Amino acid sequence: MTGELAKLPDIEPSLVQVTKTDSPKQVPPPSSLVFGHTFTDHMLTVPWQMLEGWGTPKIQPFSNLSLPPSATVFHYAHCLFEGLKAYRDTNGKVTLFRPDMNMKRMNNTAHRVAMPGFNGDAMVELMKQLVRLDKHWIPDQPGYSLYIRPTMIGTQPALGIAPPKEVLLFVICSPVGPYYPQGFKPVALYGTTEYVRAAPGGIGAYKLGANYAAGVAAQKAAAAKGYVQNLWLHGPDHHITEVGTMNAFVVFKQADGTTELVTPPLDGMILPGVTRDSVLTLAKEHAAGHINVPELTNKLVVSERPVTMGEVKEAARKGNLVEFFGTGTAAVISPVDRIGYLGEDVQIPTGPDGMGPVSRPLWKHLTGIQTGAIPHPWAVEV
Repeated sequence: MTGELAKLPDIEPSLVQVTKTDSPKQVPPPSSLVFGHTFTDHMLTVPWQMLEGWGTPKIQPFSNLSLPPSATVFHYAHCLFEGLKAYRDTNGKVTLFRPDMNMKRMNNTAHRVAMPGFNGDAMVELMKQLVRLDKHWIPDQPGYSLYIRPTMIGTQPALGIAPPKEVLLFVICSPVGPYYPQGFKPVALYGTTEYVRAAPGGIGAYKLGANYAAGVAAQKAAAAKGYVQNLWLHGPDHHITEVGTMNAFVVFKQADGTTELVTPPLDGMILPGVTRDSVLTLAKEHAAGHINVPELTNKLVVSERPVTMGEVKEAARKGNLVEFFGTGTAAVISPVDRIGYLGEDVQIPTGPDGMGPVSRPLWKHLTGIQTGAIPHPWAVEV
């Protein structure tokens, strides 16, 4: 059976069937956009069956899905997704930011829950075709983009815990504005010790729907205490893992005068974020002298190492804590100004614009690449 399955068809962009909507929606004014509430005219669907492989890709009018109540996605959480953005520069050129990374992570996630893999390059080509069709939905204003949500769900109409024999891969798009339209607003975090986001050998490193539903109750509890989001702490030493649904970064001032940018290592509990990797790569290249990130200190050390809340609290007490921030596709960088921890608030320094001396130049450089102001191979033209 393994040999037969290996020969089954993969996703083939040249076979795509395009059906344009005959009733296009009016594109709303950018100022009215709420993240994830508005969707473009078209969507992409690709079905899969165990004995037939990947079927015909279709770009069709945005519409509801029709699924049987017995579909595995409803019972066993066979659901995974990705998130990436398309940007339009001042000359009208549209680019995707590092889509290959998203497709690699999506395949890794599918493998974790015994769902089918696919040709990532083929999916990128299909997403390009979808974005070309709906590119007029990208607001022509600074800070705006098109959020792209590839999703894979189990659709087999049968109960029973097993790899689904039928799957649907689909992509929808949503125009979005800047995460902080009034400028950067640092957030307050609650150091969560009552709940566990992930554990070794679990699903913390994968973008599964089940990975997010379990965090909602913890977020509600944090909000009830007056905090915006969780800081997920793990184990008896309260190791920092993630900031809500973002990767966590801490900046320390060391005794030798260097500035250390720290993020926890990818130990199987932490999602390998595309923005995380981008921030690390830019910081490491700057520290090595291969590129120059304007306004970023030359005395920079970049570390992927375990970091505890105790270390952060002690650095704050001694005046050696420079900043704390989260990274993710939606916000890019989200600064933090305080962390509730074991009954007290640990205060985090922030600059006059809400950002810090390391996050600010990295954010400027990264968004410059995303928007086309800084030429870079990470920006893939549509």
